[in-house]
Amino acid sequence: MSASMRIVNGQVYDPKNNIDGEVKEICVEDGKIVDSVSDEATIIDAKGMVIMAGGVDIHCHIAGPKVNLARKLTPEARRHDPHPSTPFTRSGSGGTTPSTFAAGYRYATLGYTTAMEAAVSPIGARHVLEEFEDTPIIDKGFYVLLGNNIFLHNLIREKRIEEFDQAVAWWVNATKAYTVKLVNPGGDEPWKGKRNSNVSNIDEKSDDDTLSPRQIIEAFIKTVNKQGYPHPPHIHCNNLGHSGNYITTLETMKTAGDLRAHIAHIQFHSYGGEVGKNPISKAAEIAEYVNNHPNITCDVGQVMFGDSTIMTADAPLAYVLKGHSKGKWVNADTECESGCGILPFAYQEHIYVHTLQWAIGLELFLLSEDPWRIVLSTDHPNGGSFMAYPKLIKLLMDEKFRREEMKRVNQKALLNCSLPELKREYTLSEIAIITRAGPARALGLETKGHLGVGADADITIYDLMDDKELMFSTPRYVIKSGNTMIANHEFKTDSKGKVYHITPDYDNKIEESLKPFFEDYYSIEFSNYPVDDRYLHQHEIIKTKTS
Repeated sequence: MSASMRIVNGQVYDPKNNIDGEVKEICVEDGKIVDSVSDEATIIDAKGMVIMAGGVDIHCHIAGPKVNLARKLTPEARRHDPHPSTPFTRSGSGGTTPSTFAAGYRYATLGYTTAMEAAVSPIGARHVLEEFEDTPIIDKGFYVLLGNNIFLHNLIREKRIEEFDQAVAWWVNATKAYTVKLVNPGGDEPWKGKRNSNVSNIDEKSDDDTLSPRQIIEAFIKTVNKQGYPHPPHIHCNNLGHSGNYITTLETMKTAGDLRAHIAHIQFHSYGGEVGKNPISKAAEIAEYVNNHPNITCDVGQVMFGDSTIMTADAPLAYVLKGHSKGKWVNADTECESGCGILPFAYQEHIYVHTLQWAIGLELFLLSEDPWRIVLSTDHPNGGSFMAYPKLIKLLMDEKFRREEMKRVNQKALLNCSLPELKREYTLSEIAIITRAGPARALGLETKGHLGVGADADITIYDLMDDKELMFSTPRYVIKSGNTMIANHEFKTDSKGKVYHITPDYDNKIEESLKPFFEDYYSIEFSNYPVDDRYLHQHEIIKTKTS
């Protein structure tokens, strides 16, 4: 049980509750924000400091079989980036794919208290939950990969929609997931079976199939909305990274109609131009659609220059990228469910495409009219490490700094985007939205991302500085569930966060269809496939809402 606490004299930025820099007292008791506390409560004097809710990362890759494989691929990066132990914390290793301990602690050192693992094959769910238990401080959840699930494809193809609805709910329950994830829907499984049979638009059917990506996307959007998941389908669109793919992205969003959908790392899906030639920016067209359609949320997937690790269930994409990296890479099959591609990668300022990717991400942020729906991510570690978030925040808040950075990049790429024309600077309130309040709202986490009464007492206190990169790199205090994790920049204790998941209703008769499929095609027995509750450890069920 956490102690009572009163935080005084700080400037509070809490957009959900319309508080914009007001000097306001924050009271904490029993891990929650409350109206008042007794005079015996601990006092933190935050004069000259900024108070925000704990950060929420809506899209990252921090746990599971693919992350573990990526760690094995990059021992040199981790060897030279140790995370030392303290009297209160355990040691770990960093690099672009930090160990479990380092991931939790490093998120905390940035003021983040919640992170959502964005892509987990159902068969890998146990692994993820065990690594979650090993990842300190932060709360977490994961999205389960179902967009290339053969059994579900068969149900859509045969128009057995009621069974499809029940099967999706069964899979979410069986894996302890938070929502469903679609990656290159309808593209991976055909590609694994027949080389070069990946789809290039959402109405194209692969050579040996009668099912299009649009049919798959539409089916998942309808069932997830019908069943009232707190977060809509989390969609990695087809045709990622290819010139001209903004058309695919627009069509994917249009497929949702008025229903909720979330587009992941949308920067990678905002390219114009012709296939086989250098892309140009179509950020304006993508931002305009999102601005005008309140049912759509997205995270940016900002590219940051330097080392990264590409890890994706988009196996055809990984195969293409390995030709550009000329280094280590892995492409693996996940039986009946997904693909998996991994390769170390470096984004370089002098390369045209890398500069354009960097610029498009910033364009999307700066063209956003509703920061609640275009939120911050680097698709860690695909576009860059989450440790780059402070520099990204500075790029958004400081036009002068942004222009200095533009002098260092490929100038031809800047001619094919609008970034040099954009003068907007984000405010502290807008930063609080894209890093906290917006992601929490998109996730349906009602007690996260704000400092109102009843919210979780996840609080970050920053020294107010002119240099926003330094400011957001080094919070003075980080409070998690009412416990002071970091005080005066040093860890004071350790803790384990909880796992968020949902339990949508389903008719267990669907198991009569599932069992024979498992017997015929899976290497694991059906009875051993669902994840037992004991793997959840500390957890919280988020309720679904029927429409």
